[in-house]
Amino acid sequence: MNTAHVNTAQEIRELERAIERIVGKALAMGLDPFPMRYEICPAEIIYTFGAYGMPIRFSHWSFGKAFHRMKMSYDYGMSKIYELVINSDPCYAFLLETNSLLQNKVIAAHVLAHSDFFKRNWRFQGTNRQMVWTMAAFAERVRRYEQRYGRDRVERFLDAALALHEQIDPFPARQGRQERPEGQGPEDRQGDPGGRGSRERGADPRDPYRDLWDLDRHLPGGAEARPLEPAPPEEPRPPARCRDLLLFLMEKAPDLEDWQRDILSSIRAEALYFRPQMETKILNEGWASFWHARILRELDLTPEESVEFARLHAAVLAPNPYHLNPYHLGFYLLTRLEEKHGLEKLFEIRELETDVSFLRNYLDEQAVEELDLYLYRKEGDGYRVTAAHREWEAVRDGIVRLITNGGVPYIYAEDHDFGKRGELHLTHGYEGVELDTHYLTRTLPHVHHIWGRPVHLDTVEDGRQVRYTCTGEGQVERKVL
Repeated sequence: MNTAHVNTAQEIRELERAIERIVGKALAMGLDPFPMRYEICPAEIIYTFGAYGMPIRFSHWSFGKAFHRMKMSYDYGMSKIYELVINSDPCYAFLLETNSLLQNKVIAAHVLAHSDFFKRNWRFQGTNRQMVWTMAAFAERVRRYEQRYGRDRVERFLDAALALHEQIDPFPARQGRQERPEGQGPEDRQGDPGGRGSRERGADPRDPYRDLWDLDRHLPGGAEARPLEPAPPEEPRPPARCRDLLLFLMEKAPDLEDWQRDILSSIRAEALYFRPQMETKILNEGWASFWHARILRELDLTPEESVEFARLHAAVLAPNPYHLNPYHLGFYLLTRLEEKHGLEKLFEIRELETDVSFLRNYLDEQAVEELDLYLYRKEGDGYRVTAAHREWEAVRDGIVRLITNGGVPYIYAEDHDFGKRGELHLTHGYEGVELDTHYLTRTLPHVHHIWGRPVHLDTVEDGRQVRYTCTGEGQVERKVL
């Protein structure tokens, strides 16, 4: 059992003074965090936030399931969440009330570095820094939908949306669509000079070349001297391949009601908010661990605190024989790079890299050997590590492949009127790794629930093209093409 640690008024004051010193040292070392807000919370609150992902979010049974799993692990002493930090401005950090004073000092330094990373890394630049309040507003709308349309119906639609929440394009501009401004519907673009109704060059005020088009007006026989020619009618184009499945369903699903499109839009916005954290887990945790170690060594710790810090730091960085510890891998690589290239290189990496580029650029043969990294695969009833799975380039490429796209397969929406029957056609971007049929056959019915018509998914199995078709809840058929 975990023994509760009493946070006395004296300890709170000491922690406040320590945080002031920690912030001062972090700023002097070059970190640039958002303004920080620290809260000490009981375990039930911390684990509720951990299960929901944010302090305020809509209710769903999957969050409750995650809470009970995490809380039971904590109650039996199997794991512990020391803190939670939110990518927001100001940045909110929640500290577990059973932490010792030294643990909270370490965590205060750790989350400061996270905040610096949120603020400066390029993948976080477009995230909604007020997402806490956006999620709170959505949670209130979900409650109203449950009252109006029935809890079971809303929950079933949330099941479907959450089953697909990772099937987004993390760079929405690549879809060739303009993101709709908040509060603006399609009808608001009628008559917009940059909208689809305008065909004159340079009419869009966002066009970077509009000043060049305007030069034509001042030439003899220029645009002012010529009447505009009528635009030719648009020819029908084949449907564009779309990686952003949630966006595609939101725009193309034929029978959705407004509240259902709102749920898809909001789930997608939340997924886009969390996506940079998926893509930078190793680098972000390595960055925070690197700086909490450096800052704590600058503090005047007592001998007892120094020993406690060494134990805590070693536990955080302990390698695992079965999976990667992102704290360990990130801290090791950053420490090596600081020794070779200096701190300026680390600040450059913090700003420009994600996990994929970080490992591709800096996980070399020496690192693979010193970290004893290897790949393994299941053979029969056991797992095996072959000589090929220990070659450093194979190890690096294997790890990169596992974390590319957050470890999520690429699924593309190809056609919303497949066979001229209004059916949905999806394809798997096969790159040598087959889909898990257990998840495939359980996810397709969720797509069908949203689309309302048969859904087809083409993929590759054993070198052959196969098609899975879902015609209803739980009705999935497989056919070799």
